[in-house]
Amino acid sequence: MLQPPHSSLQVAAVPAQRVAARDRDQDAPWHTEAVCRRDEAGLFFAPSKEPTAARLSREEAAKRVCARCPVMVECREHALLQPEPYGVWGGLTAAERRVVLARRRRREMELKKARQNRIAAAG
Repeated sequence: MLQPPHSSLQVAAVPAQRVAARDRDQDAPWHTEAVCRRDEAGLFFAPSKEPTAARLSREEAAKRVCARCPVMVECREHALLQPEPYGVWGGLTAAERRVVLARRRRREMELKKARQNRIAAAG
């Protein structure tokens, strides 16, 4: 299983990240470019019994890190496909990812039903 990209502390400039995202080696794993690898891992995962206000504040700070990350989309897709049950990944909390997954499932069911209806109408 892929380890979370979240690690130590350091921040790169946004323009450089965008260039890196465009020019990065396609053979390198996406998480090698993750900004969160240079930030505090505790920002992305809740300590046990964290008060609600502290959790919301921490999650917003984590999302700000994600917002400047060149691999945010890849990270989000990883978390949705795994699915990752904890933490902030790709700018989404676990609860937000559950909503996205539910919407995707609903959309897939709607598309499947529409295909079946077209096949039935054509046949």
